[in-house]
Amino acid sequence: MKLVRRQFLCLAGAGVVAPALSSAAFGQAYPTHPVRILVGFPAGSSADILARLMGQGLSERLHQPFIIENRPGAGSNVATEAVVRASADGYTLLFVTSPNAVNATLYQNLNFNFIRDITPVSGVGRGPFVLVVNRSFPATSLADFIAYAKANPGKINIGSSGNGTTSHVAGELMKMQGGIDLVHVPYRGEPPALIDLLAGQVQALFISLPASIEHIRAGQVRALAVTTPMRVEALPDVPSLAEFMPGYDASAWQGIGAPKGTPAEVVNKLDKAIGDILADSKIKTRFGELGVTPLALSAPEFGDLIARETDKWSKVVRTANLKADGA
Repeated sequence: MKLVRRQFLCLAGAGVVAPALSSAAFGQAYPTHPVRILVGFPAGSSADILARLMGQGLSERLHQPFIIENRPGAGSNVATEAVVRASADGYTLLFVTSPNAVNATLYQNLNFNFIRDITPVSGVGRGPFVLVVNRSFPATSLADFIAYAKANPGKINIGSSGNGTTSHVAGELMKMQGGIDLVHVPYRGEPPALIDLLAGQVQALFISLPASIEHIRAGQVRALAVTTPMRVEALPDVPSLAEFMPGYDASAWQGIGAPKGTPAEVVNKLDKAIGDILADSKIKTRFGELGVTPLALSAPEFGDLIARETDKWSKVVRTANLKADGA
């Protein structure tokens, strides 16, 4: 009887250990076939450009194709829901962007809870939006712009790439912290907003640095401020909004996420590979050209960023009573 009991305990112990061993083995072997990274924005967008850089780097380091799949729609919610519903095996990933934090409050009837249903893997990058004005606008500095806006409430039209986009909420945050009244004019993307700014249909615009840098350098628009806490290397003479409004931060940030329940070994392997990519001098140079700073955050750190940003933008969305298109 003692022998039988001893055998039972050994088998039971093996049963406890086996799943851990199989999970570790799975993580060690991963990936064994191509991996998809879903991007919630069209080809050629800032998110798409960065996702393709990361996909190439992951393919080189993990020796399997990391395929970028564009799933635009509903402010990136289409891509996010597809990943939420995918198998938690590390073969379907999400290119997470700052709109994910805004959408949690902006959209009332989402079929998922982003913080609950997406496992953070790693941060990728952070970059500014730029407040630009038409060349004929009388303000030549951010201080002038704020003073002019206070003297002329409701008379400045400020464009964005759409209702609820990060460029929109960046403007709403500036209005709240600066105590100024601006008229929001939403567009369907950055290109038409920029065209109308150049034509003088709107006087100001928050726009991503990759989409505006050449126009700024050519003197076609005037850059007044960037939305990151610090100035950026690409525009060293342009102040940050935080220099005038302490605590202001409306950065565009990106990272990688996976479905809830993805094995920790897989998450850790991806996290390490992404960290190695971001440390590569060629990637740092390319990011610099795009006005993006590498955001080498571990999975827990990236999760903390998502939580903080979701809380911050929920207050802005509610205070400004923002609604998603069609809501």
